[in-house]
Amino acid sequence: MWRWIFGNELEKGTPMTVDTQILAALRENGAAGIAGTELALRLGISRAAVWARVSELRALGYDIEASPHLGYRLLGVPDLLHADDLLSRLGTTQIIGRDIRVFEETTSTNDVVEKLARDGVKEGAVVFAESQTKGRGRLGRKWLSPARKGLWFSVLLRPPLHPLAATQLTVAGAIALFRAIRLQTGLVPGIKWPNDILLRGKKTAGILTEMSAEPDKVKHIVLGMGVDVNLTAAEFPVELRKIATSLRVETGQRLDRAELAVRILQELDRVYALICSGKFETVADEWEEHCLTIGERVTVRFGERMIQGRAESLDPDGALLLRTQHGHLERIIGGDVTVEK
Repeated sequence: MWRWIFGNELEKGTPMTVDTQILAALRENGAAGIAGTELALRLGISRAAVWARVSELRALGYDIEASPHLGYRLLGVPDLLHADDLLSRLGTTQIIGRDIRVFEETTSTNDVVEKLARDGVKEGAVVFAESQTKGRGRLGRKWLSPARKGLWFSVLLRPPLHPLAATQLTVAGAIALFRAIRLQTGLVPGIKWPNDILLRGKKTAGILTEMSAEPDKVKHIVLGMGVDVNLTAAEFPVELRKIATSLRVETGQRLDRAELAVRILQELDRVYALICSGKFETVADEWEEHCLTIGERVTVRFGERMIQGRAESLDPDGALLLRTQHGHLERIIGGDVTVEK
């Protein structure tokens, strides 16, 4: 069952919601504040209506000061994901984030976006959940998604790609996560092919790409992402503590999840634009620079089948090229990859 708490759709050329505009104006004016009269004029509503919306935002946990001299000032924000707030921070993007929806709880954000895709929703829609009851990773693995501890979200994409090139989107997601984490924390993650973001050898984020396609055309792709943001070491199950970590554990600080979410969407928008314009090679070069798998001896398992060799590079479609011990070059598009130590 899905419990939808906040949602907003913002198409190019259509006005932002009142709450989005209020939050954007408060951030724009900072400590100087903005007068209620100016807000009312900007929004085309009465001062009483502005006060009513500010009161609603306060009820959600936004600390908004109302001063006779300084007007309204945003002093603090709650630790929650709110569509209007995310849009007020996001600014202008080409595609990603034109439609943002936030659920208090859902089974899996990939499930929600898959339904949106079948309903004909335009690409760029993003669904966040504060918690997932059936979050999943690759190969059917369960993904721990505790409430308000991380970012659990999925993006709807309709790229002009052949199905064999769909791996390019997993690469794009990895680069977006890499850039956002580095910019927000100063940490330099490593990328493990095909979908893991590591810090000190431990997984802190992952990507799940699911596709619907015709023989020669991608219909849509659901790009799911999970980022362990504010979990403490003790909040990880015992069996995961040696292989998983969070940004809070690695930095020693709580992070603003909304700020990180916006940064990821902005970076994904930039990378997606490159891929849609046929510039995947540029993305692949950046990916290889930070990939921990390239150049290493690896084992790839496909159920009972196993291939060993040296990971050499990505091919033009984003598949991993593996040089086996017999000198053959294998094209890997799936499976479970282990770096040999």
